[in-house]
Order: sequence, then C-alpha cells, then structure tokens
Amino acid sequence: MIYCCVKCGSVNVKKNGHAKNDKQQYHCNDCGAGFVEMPTKSKISAETVGLIEKALLERNSLRAICRIFSVSITWLLGFAVDLYARTPKHLGVELSRQCDYDVALIESEADEMWSFVGSKKNTKWIWIIIERASGLVIAFHIGRRTKRDAKKLWLKIPLEYRRKLFVYTDFLKSYQAALPAKQHNASGKEAGRTNHIERLNCTIRQRVARLVRDTLSFSKKLANHIAAVGFFLFNYNREILKRTA
Repeated sequence: MIYCCVKCGSVNVKKNGHAKNDKQQYHCNDCGAGFVEMPTKSKISAETVGLIEKALLERNSLRAICRIFSVSITWLLGFAVDLYARTPKHLGVELSRQCDYDVALIESEADEMWSFVGSKKNTKWIWIIIERASGLVIAFHIGRRTKRDAKKLWLKIPLEYRRKLFVYTDFLKSYQAALPAKQHNASGKEAGRTNHIERLNCTIRQRVARLVRDTLSFSKKLANHIAAVGFFLFNYNREILKRTA
C-alpha cells in the first residue's frame, strides 16, 4: 500500500519509526510533515474534561495531568489556553455583592510574591491585594517590584472598591509612592496586619505547581504565567463565595 502525505499529498514518503501505540510513522521528503498509519482520534468525555479542569487547580504539572488522564500535551496546552482565556479578569468580585455601600472603609492587605518565567534570572513578582474580612482576592498584577507596578495593582482594583479601601502593607517603598496616603498603612510583621495575605501566598505556592521555588513546572511564557495565576485566583474566590453564600 502506497501512503501519501496528509499535508501536501506527495507519495515521496519514508518510514520514520513507530509511535507509542506501535503505529508506523512516516516522514514526507517534500514538505517535511510527519504522520502515522491509519490515525485515530479518541474523544475525551465531558466528565474527563471536568476532572482535568479541577486538576489544573491543584499541584499537578501539565505532564502529570497528561499521564493521569491519558491525553496529549498538545491537546492539554490548547485546552488550558482556552480555559484561561475564558476566565473573567475581574476575579468574580463585585462590591455590591460583598458589602454595604454605607461602609466607610474596607480593610485590605497587599503583598508581593516572588516567581519566575523561563528561568530564575527572569524574576516576576506577583502582587496581590485581598479583602481582610472575607479573604477574597480583589486584584492581582504580575511584573517587577517597582513603584510603577504597585500603581498598576492599585488601578486594577475595581473603582467602587478603590474608593473605599484601606490597605495594610509592609514597608516596601513602592507602596508608599503608589497608594493614597490616607488609604495606606505600612507596618512590620510583628503588627500582624498582613498575616492573611502572607498565609494566602503560602496557599498559592502549595496549590500552583509553577510557583513552587524548586520546580520543573515553571511557565515558559509570561502570558501563560499570568493566565494560570488568574485562573487559580478566580476559582479561589469562587470557593470562598460558595462557603459564604
């Protein structure tokens, strides 16, 4: 039987070893495409897709998810990118649902967490601000550890929240330069005013594999890094809202 290239239709093909399922692989000498003998495409059930979505929220690498659910890394990467793109950027937080508009100030805590993209030389700081009473993540930003990045975090906070927030932080000068003085208080760890955000940082590192300090599950692209963190924080807020509903 003569096989032709699935991409260009050429019959100038040669055998090129076997795939993991023992099917014969071919290589096209004209266009360089690779294909297998009698390819089959298995359909992934909706139940499995749901479990994979949950697995992405736990401390599993992408390769581990592929092994557990017998899916290809190509499919999983496409699925994850699409899933991240559909995640709301507002993290599911709305002031009208969380508190009374008559409240004068909403106490919050902000902190930044070290991470990297591609290599440890390419440091990316994850800035997060949470509401103290509920623990909900109000906004996050990933970038450098500068005044400009602190300002970007502040501007990502929904306007209705921003007008009422009183933020507790550490003594990082970037906060003092970016946050309104009347809505900001800096203190050391001994004061206990940033305990909630520091505990959340620990939770995030425990549940997001790409944020573990000594890991092989790191992000290779900044866009994927931001999307994966945003996906986790959105679902973290959903867990809180379900418990308090």
